Amino acid sequence: MFVILTSKPGQYRTVPSADIELLEAWNYQFYGRVLAQFVLGRLLRETKVQVIEEDASGTVNAVPSKFLERFDTLAQAHAELQHLCNFGSLDAQLISVPLPQAAASA
Repeated sequence: MFVILTSKPGQYRTVPSADIELLEAWNYQFYGRVLAQFVLGRLLRETKVQVIEEDASGTVNAVPSKFLERFDTLAQAHAELQHLCNFGSLDAQLISVPLPQAAASA
């Protein structure tokens, strides 16, 4: 089972547990500005994902993985990313980034 974890700079960041094998990371750029980062992972077992607000409160939520959208294959997760980030002729693109960079910004 595959999942997509989303972080939005300046709003919140998603921190996976050790029960999610991280596979690849993508920055969503809209007219050259990174609006979100998506990390694709394989769900090894049910777990919780931390979602940390990046405002002054720093609120931390532990979200059970059962609430994450799941995909049977990595190809299905890629198709969902393309669907989320395709806006016709607007300058929107997915840029592959190395996982260490993704983990550092998470």
